[in-house]
Amino acid sequence: MVTKEGIVKYQLDYLPGHPVNFPVIASLNAWRKILFMANLVGQDVDRYGGAGYGNVSQRLERAVKGTQPRFAISGTQTGGLVELTADHYAIVTETWPEENRVVATGPIMPSSESLTHGMLYVVDQAANFILHAHSPEIWQNASVLGIPTTSASVAYGTPEMAEEVRRLFRDSPVRERKILCMGGHTDGVMSFSRTAEEAGCVMMAYLARALAL
Repeated sequence: MVTKEGIVKYQLDYLPGHPVNFPVIASLNAWRKILFMANLVGQDVDRYGGAGYGNVSQRLERAVKGTQPRFAISGTQTGGLVELTADHYAIVTETWPEENRVVATGPIMPSSESLTHGMLYVVDQAANFILHAHSPEIWQNASVLGIPTTSASVAYGTPEMAEEVRRLFRDSPVRERKILCMGGHTDGVMSFSRTAEEAGCVMMAYLARALAL
């Protein structure tokens, strides 16, 4: 299995389609730019082999009641772009961790972390926004900061990572803290909440706490 940053590891059933209505994701996109300006999302030749890093997503209304969560997520390898438009967001309609499979549509293929986002939306019905950043400061101090962390033996973008998210919601205070670190994904941090602003403020608050150590 490929381990390079930003590489999609799941089976993708992708059908090109129309973009999400941009006003719907305007708040998400604004926070994505804030993360970019803070170097929590981006692309750097000196980090992760030069691949783009970080992604953001937003829960969308379900097409049919009782079906899987639908969500808009920034497309694969968009980390290096300063400004994103609706054409840079995919729409994930189904995630099947047990099959290592993602079903998506839209103008671009979804992020390599789509399985993990999908699982988080399943286990936390209150979460409408997820911000996946890369912060060495937070990640290296996760234990001191009391941030629930997935197993270091589990790689990003895998069914095992999705199951680790489920485990954290069962065995840790992650639901209350609204942030987790990915032990097997260098610098990987995810915050989540009801609004984009709340998720963003959680991320920035923990970054400030990490910098103060």
